[in-house]
Amino acid sequence: MKKRQPQMQKRAKDPEGFSHRPFKNLDKLYRNTVACSGSAMLETCKSQQKSEDEIFRDAMKEVREIREFRAIAVRKRSSITPRKCQDIAHEVRAELEGIVSGKFAIRLTDTQEYVEWANPKYNRELIRDLREGKFAVQDCIDLHGLVLEAAEEVLRDFLAEARLRGYHCIKIIHGRGLRSQKGPVLKNAVITLLSSCYRKQVIGFTSARKNDGGLGAIYVLIA
Repeated sequence: MKKRQPQMQKRAKDPEGFSHRPFKNLDKLYRNTVACSGSAMLETCKSQQKSEDEIFRDAMKEVREIREFRAIAVRKRSSITPRKCQDIAHEVRAELEGIVSGKFAIRLTDTQEYVEWANPKYNRELIRDLREGKFAVQDCIDLHGLVLEAAEEVLRDFLAEARLRGYHCIKIIHGRGLRSQKGPVLKNAVITLLSSCYRKQVIGFTSARKNDGGLGAIYVLIA
């Protein structure tokens, strides 16, 4: 009688027949990742519990002093104290009293009647020289007693004649219109004509100096 040979246990084979299994230790890797994440969160919580001084020291630990900046001079505050309104008012009142008494002369440029116009195409320093009387007046016309229409015609002819003769500085007497109920009509008309209709021919104009007609006349600089 033959003896039965013991049957060898067969190895269990991979049902799919794969020898490479990359996800075999996936559960272990997941547990390690969770543990590391928990440690990182714990460290973050600890860092959030730091005081403001500790946070500041951590942020400034890499900062280094620039010694060259020690030599930069610091501008000191001015020792001049602002003027009081009372002092300014006192000076203004004293100046007005001096003008009324004749002690001080009136500056025409400070009055409301003073006029000045400059053609933007030219250097404004020319107008400053004109105001200070540095140009010799080469011809003059007096428009007193003329009605507006006649004054405009006379002014037009006068300017044309001055340019023909090669004049550069003329004087126009227009008056101040103090006796007119409508104000300085003639003066305003002359200013408007020179700064608009004849602006291509005019460099600029200013009120004359006190000894040359003052606020009742103007110097005109012709191009």
